[in-house]
Amino acid sequence: MDKPLKTPPPYPVASVDHALRAATMLQLEGGATVSQIAERLGVARSTAHRLLAMLVYRDFAVQDENRVYRAGPVLELAAHSQSQVSRLRSAALPHLHRLVGLLDETANLTIRTGDTARFIASVESRQALRVGSREGMVFAAHRTTAGLLLLAGLDDDELAEIYSAARYRDRPADRPDLARLRSELRRIARNGFAVNQERSERGLVAVGVPVRDRDGMAQAGLSVSMPSVRYDSHDLPSLVATLNAAARAVEAELAAEAY
Repeated sequence: MDKPLKTPPPYPVASVDHALRAATMLQLEGGATVSQIAERLGVARSTAHRLLAMLVYRDFAVQDENRVYRAGPVLELAAHSQSQVSRLRSAALPHLHRLVGLLDETANLTIRTGDTARFIASVESRQALRVGSREGMVFAAHRTTAGLLLLAGLDDDELAEIYSAARYRDRPADRPDLARLRSELRRIARNGFAVNQERSERGLVAVGVPVRDRDGMAQAGLSVSMPSVRYDSHDLPSLVATLNAAARAVEAELAAEAY
């Protein structure tokens, strides 16, 4: 049956409509300047600038070194395609629940978009003191377990592009020390796992391993998060082994779906 013709709501909110249209332009058409957005929307440059500033604040847009606005982390989720994210999430969820059953700590699945990491699935521990769900949240990739795992799969040129000084011109304090980051990523690549001890959030420790595609490339990070008071480094080998078993199971399901 055909869907009914879409009609605007009886009381449209112009500013919301403009923001949504601007976000759609950036997602579907690529970069745009303030002047181009203003012209397309039929608004003043000052109005377009305020709209774009709010989109940047909410991670729907980013501004590059040429003052061109592009789709931000929230909209760039489409770079993985909704179907790919949906497949990853669907394949991982049963194993996240199984991890929580085994470890009684919160389990997560995370992907990387540029210099950010997005939690696309999260299953909370049943303990009273626990790490809450981070599903849908976006963090700096170099400050999260899964983000580090996924950055570790990049070569030096790709890493330099992601963390170029130009991209951090307006927030230089957020740019990591590249030499130190490269050293850490090499160690993570050798070990095959990452540990985040209060790096992204105070009082939180997370341990994670990569989920790889058929070509061996890391496409997501599988992790467990716990209050730091419950973390014991002596348990690390057991945690990593349990996570690796879950990651291999997720990979097997994704490979089976491909055929």
